[in-house]
Amino acid sequence: MNTDLAGINARHALGQSLKFSRDPGGLVVAEIENPLASARLSLFGAHLLQWRPRSTSLPVIWYSPKAQLSADKPPHSGAPVCWPWFGANPLLPDSPFMHGYARKQPWEIVESGSAENGATRLLLQLLPGMEMHQQWPYSAQLTLELLVGETLRMTLATTNTGNQPCEITEALHTYFQVGDVSAARVLGLEDCAYFDKAANFAQGKQHGAVTFSGEVDRIYVDTETECVIEDPVLRRQIRIAKSGSASTVVWTPWCEKAAAMSDVAEEWPHMLCVESANAAHNTVTVAPGETHEMIVEYSAAPL
Repeated sequence: MNTDLAGINARHALGQSLKFSRDPGGLVVAEIENPLASARLSLFGAHLLQWRPRSTSLPVIWYSPKAQLSADKPPHSGAPVCWPWFGANPLLPDSPFMHGYARKQPWEIVESGSAENGATRLLLQLLPGMEMHQQWPYSAQLTLELLVGETLRMTLATTNTGNQPCEITEALHTYFQVGDVSAARVLGLEDCAYFDKAANFAQGKQHGAVTFSGEVDRIYVDTETECVIEDPVLRRQIRIAKSGSASTVVWTPWCEKAAAMSDVAEEWPHMLCVESANAAHNTVTVAPGETHEMIVEYSAAPL
């Protein structure tokens, strides 16, 4: 990836609404400040770090105050890209690339621009490295398109460039900012089946809204419905609409597991992950020459 900061700004900056800087750790970060929203994104991993629409005083996408960008370990913050597998590599269970390698690889900007309503558009493409060929026996192109405005739209697109079908699982591992996770609840998953990762993948069925009084780590399967996070502390609701996604992952580490994560630690009550995914048995098969898109759109409104 070309990390010439002056060159990146010359090709892709959009005045004050989009410019690129270098993080203290040396990674290039896109800084978006348009009339509708602000956001930050690391080109390493195409990792969206934060998003705040102008209509709210607090970010909707959570970034830990203790997070540090690193090419070695993505922070527990923002919206990491999990691809081409979610969880452990099904072909190489001992692989160190938990949740795939896309979040640990450089990406390049393909296009940047502004929509008619003032939203900022970015299109990024994963630069394939040796890890792709060593860890995954397929050929594919992965892009992430972001439209950053009063709503945030993210499109993760997998194009099979090989001559055989390829199988993927995937997720946008999004951390949302909440006032207190113990007071929040998630609507939209009522009656859905799930696998409980905190209980050795025991199967269960959701009854009523998802609420939190301890660790929750569940893969809800066979569900394409939108979800809503109700946050009575911040007095807002976050709507998560999606397409091309048949799974939803809900996660909070709670206090004991959070203590082992330096960038979460005592900050854990203020974040909640609701991830749009294709996981567990919701594997996606992409035929040669075809493209699969997983699209999510986030919005916030007063509760």
